[in-house]
Amino acid sequence: MNARTDFQTILGEDGKPAFVVVPYALFQRMSGGFTPGTVPNAVVGMAFDDGMSPVKAWREYLRLTQAEVAARMSVSQAAYAQMESAKRPRKATLAKIAAALGLEVEQLNF
Repeated sequence: MNARTDFQTILGEDGKPAFVVVPYALFQRMSGGFTPGTVPNAVVGMAFDDGMSPVKAWREYLRLTQAEVAARMSVSQAAYAQMESAKRPRKATLAKIAAALGLEVEQLNF
């Protein structure tokens, strides 16, 4: 018997399944994840209500550190921090950040 090993079931106090932990890539493909090409309300709220840049809001929504995104982009954490805090990042910079976050450039322009 081949049991699935790409998710984990967490039992509740009653011994019955209460939660399931799945790999992030699988979660994104599920209907409960955000739809590619859209911007979740939580990201918009962080950008407008909390005054974050769209880039920072997305990074925090995806629960990534600056160091993790920087590594994906092959730049230093300090260089990425400057990109993230730029008031008007260049199109090429946005394209690199979007690729590192698995997003479309348009999702960073709101």
